[in-house]
Amino acid sequence: MSDLVRLDVDAGVGTIRLDRPPMNALSAQMQDDLAAVAREADDRRDVRAVVVYGGPRIFAAGADVAEMAGWSATDMLDRSRALQDAFTAVAAIGKPTVAAIAGFALGGGCELALCCDWRVAGDNAKLGQPEIKLGIVPGAGGTQRLPRLIGPAKAKDLIFTGRFVDAEEALALGLVDQVVAPDDVYATAQGWAAQFSDGPAYALRAAKQAIDAGLETDMTTGLEIERLHFAGLFATADRAAGMTSFVVDGPGSARFNGR
Repeated sequence: MSDLVRLDVDAGVGTIRLDRPPMNALSAQMQDDLAAVAREADDRRDVRAVVVYGGPRIFAAGADVAEMAGWSATDMLDRSRALQDAFTAVAAIGKPTVAAIAGFALGGGCELALCCDWRVAGDNAKLGQPEIKLGIVPGAGGTQRLPRLIGPAKAKDLIFTGRFVDAEEALALGLVDQVVAPDDVYATAQGWAAQFSDGPAYALRAAKQAIDAGLETDMTTGLEIERLHFAGLFATADRAAGMTSFVVDGPGSARFNGR
């Protein structure tokens, strides 16, 4: 693994840092590194929540077009699975995740932000899916995750036109969840993640999995997914600690150890 993507851990919060100046263009190597780092973040017990961050000036400007320009259809068929798998690895992190978006989050950068549970953007941010202007469509989940997040009509507008939206419009669309000053993006995202650093890890994982899986199915199946997660958590030490603390000391005083 190269240094293009790294995992930094501090007080229970892991930061997946994209570091390929000047634009964090998501090359094939970077995609592979992203997948490996995302799986590491998911596996590590000392990581309880995750920030995805491209640095103070840019989140990610999309795929490396110069790298792809000479590829054939068969080249892309061979590569596209790894591309999607890298982004799916981020979406599958079983812990709260937040994208810290400064500057541009375009194409693959926007798709990467869509893989997170929460999105904090600087008021200078620009987001979009401009692939149509290259004669292609989003290939790392944009045609699937974006309409699920903001609705099909709004997603089609962004994907059909390829236009960029600023932070204010992104907030109105539901594409981002919080807008702050550019210098406050990372600290705000880290603060959001830090609230889960001593939380009940298995309950948080179960909540995320139940919501994400339930969105892909009918209500009856979704309720069954919820029921099984709910019952399974009665095997955890955190459930015992949480309920005992509630009975003895009242709500909000439980101490969890992530077991």
